[in-house]
Amino acid sequence: MSLKRSLVIAVILSLLSIAGWEVHWRAQGYYPELDDDKYLWAKTRAKVEDAGKNEVVIVGSSRALFDLQLDVWEEYTGIRPIQLASPGSTPLPIFSDLVNQTDFSGTAIVGVTPGLFFSTTYPKAPPWNRAQKRVDFYRERTYAQRLNYALWVPLLNTFAFLANDEENWVDDLNLKNFIDRIQIGERTEGPTMPPFYRFSEIELDRNVRMKDKVVIDTTFANSIKKVWKFFVSGDRPPPDKEGTISFFAKDAEKFMNRGGNLILVRCPADGFLLELETQNFPREDFWDELVQQTGATAYHYSDYKVLTGFDLPEWSHLSGPDADLFTKELVNIMIADQNLPTLNN
Repeated sequence: MSLKRSLVIAVILSLLSIAGWEVHWRAQGYYPELDDDKYLWAKTRAKVEDAGKNEVVIVGSSRALFDLQLDVWEEYTGIRPIQLASPGSTPLPIFSDLVNQTDFSGTAIVGVTPGLFFSTTYPKAPPWNRAQKRVDFYRERTYAQRLNYALWVPLLNTFAFLANDEENWVDDLNLKNFIDRIQIGERTEGPTMPPFYRFSEIELDRNVRMKDKVVIDTTFANSIKKVWKFFVSGDRPPPDKEGTISFFAKDAEKFMNRGGNLILVRCPADGFLLELETQNFPREDFWDELVQQTGATAYHYSDYKVLTGFDLPEWSHLSGPDADLFTKELVNIMIADQNLPTLNN
């Protein structure tokens, strides 16, 4: 058999194998999805370098990512925010990077999720390290990495079997997850994290929406609730209220002194998480003190009837339709208070 013929057969077999693998996973309900990884975050962070006075940048944790919808924000203000919120992270390293490594003086929306915002300033602690690694990657990424990602995105948008987020969702289609699903005997190494399934969809500009499945499938929503309970169970370091407020207040002062518009936002919580946050992070001791020490404009959802009453399927994030409504009402309140830039007449 000639080399050319062998090559043709190899290519055909490879294409058939890829097609078969893709068809198999499509039949299981998978579809092409972007990954919320450091590459996408860095690509979005680069927009800040050219951001003007009327631009809006969002930092925070996953609630700021889920609950603030960019399409709705743009509809009511004419401005599409730059979304830099990072799940499972304190916003302090990212806001500090914004203040100290750029000359941005537009509007910074800082989402305050108490358990993460007030958690730590220790560089190796997971809430800090997760955010800092994204900042570091933005600084250190090479042109080859940028090009590779530009070529990778069309593939992610085409093939379902390439789903492989940094969060290592249990339903991601990668070898590590396949191996982890294999049960060999009884494992007694300690508490095992419940299965954590991907429950959001993300666009190229990092606009995130909760999957409809979370709303219509109670079993699926309950699986996420089990993960939240696992994260807050056991012995956890106490919050570092003084250290976090002090660190943030210095950056806040610098940002506002150069003309920046700083807005703190407390997004809704519900059920078990709301009870936990109310008990461990009393508003008067944490939120109110943060607002007082920074002098920032602040919006707490519980202060406005139109920002309350939502049913959070897994206690921590708004569904897509509710996030649309929450964003609309919050933006209109900010505009009425003349605290938000708008290009609309």
